[in-house]
Amino acid sequence: MARMFGTDGVRGVANKELTPLLAFKLGRAGAYVLAMAKHHKPTIIVGCDTRLSCSMLENALVAGICSTGATAMCAGVIPTPAIAYLTRKYEADAGVMISASHNSFEFNGIKFFSDQGYKLLDETEDQIESYVTAEEDTLPNPVGENLGKRIECTTAFDDYLSYLVETAGCSLKGLKIVLDCANGASYRVAPALFEKLGADITVIHNEPTGVNINKKCGSTHMESLCEKVKEIGADIGFAFDGDADRLLAVDENGEMVDGDAIMSILAIALKKKGLLVRNTLVITIMSNMGVDIMAKANGIDIVKTKVGDRYVLEEMLKSGYVLGGEQSGHVIALQHNTTGDGLLTALKVAEIVASEKKKLSELASVYTALPQVLINAKVRNDLKYSFMENEDIKAMCEELENEFNGEGRVVIRPSGTEPIVRVMIEGKDYEYIKRRAELLAALIESKLGI
Repeated sequence: MARMFGTDGVRGVANKELTPLLAFKLGRAGAYVLAMAKHHKPTIIVGCDTRLSCSMLENALVAGICSTGATAMCAGVIPTPAIAYLTRKYEADAGVMISASHNSFEFNGIKFFSDQGYKLLDETEDQIESYVTAEEDTLPNPVGENLGKRIECTTAFDDYLSYLVETAGCSLKGLKIVLDCANGASYRVAPALFEKLGADITVIHNEPTGVNINKKCGSTHMESLCEKVKEIGADIGFAFDGDADRLLAVDENGEMVDGDAIMSILAIALKKKGLLVRNTLVITIMSNMGVDIMAKANGIDIVKTKVGDRYVLEEMLKSGYVLGGEQSGHVIALQHNTTGDGLLTALKVAEIVASEKKKLSELASVYTALPQVLINAKVRNDLKYSFMENEDIKAMCEELENEFNGEGRVVIRPSGTEPIVRVMIEGKDYEYIKRRAELLAALIESKLGI
């Protein structure tokens, strides 16, 4: 049976795969595993993004939490990284975010944070899953005064905003910035942050309706942000995803600056200040080989992990590194927060532009991406992890690797949240690698598709 937890929590179509009953069970099991071993009445902070299904799932999740005797502290609509921060600030026993991140509105998800604000280890998630899927519910059912309760956390927004402002290293007065809030969790806090720091801001896609989150906007659809930056002559554009844990940027020419380029800019800036621990940047195998080239030119070491910001974080914690992330824009700056924080990342990029008095395009020029093609092959969900068991798929991958001979690469991985296998090919000739990626994706679909 496929694992319930993907790379970023439990996710699926709301009320179909992620039902209120499942949310209730996750609330019960999560509260028990993460909090009930404590010798006090535990508190769990809960946040959500702007999806229509959030209120339904929040009510079910909170009921599950309270049924174990824990208190649910509800923070309302707020970014995922705020939950990680506030869990620590309020000394809560755990945090939970209801969000499907960059996915469209009909999806939703539930992800947990430990009392230290970290995403959970695989073994902890497996423990929660074992209680959720058990034939018999053996978890405690307190009664009377031992029941848990729901309370509203009215200070969450202001406390998270204050924390971000306090991390700012300089004023942003004079910078003209466009913010694309993806009609998601950053729609209030992002404008408030950059206004407080003195930037001249223009905000787009900050009118959530419950069904327009990530719809042709945000970090997965950069077109409108690129156009707006050029239209008004802005210095920078920042695009968040639905729960604001990732960030992509746009330079003054309307050109996209992806996560690899952002990490390159931040790594070099930290190294200059002597703050990049062991001069090391942690990335995943999906990062472009251009990051390796940038690192070599700037005396920076690279450590690579499997895909998922949680695995980047595990490596950072294990070895004491302070900067890591993914090409998609999940950037973890451990000196500030325990998970990817799109607002914090945007703030740090803007600070470098302001303090070094350089255009973002000039800063981003330290990184040049090799041509890269990424194609999603639609497959049966129960087969997405077995692609390398197929001899034809395995043979084509080996053939491509031999052809590249160190000047390109093939990376295939199943999505942690969707019934697709991602095919990524990197090399010098874009048209060639595009053709080969299409052929490989078609082969995967023919062997593993519906």
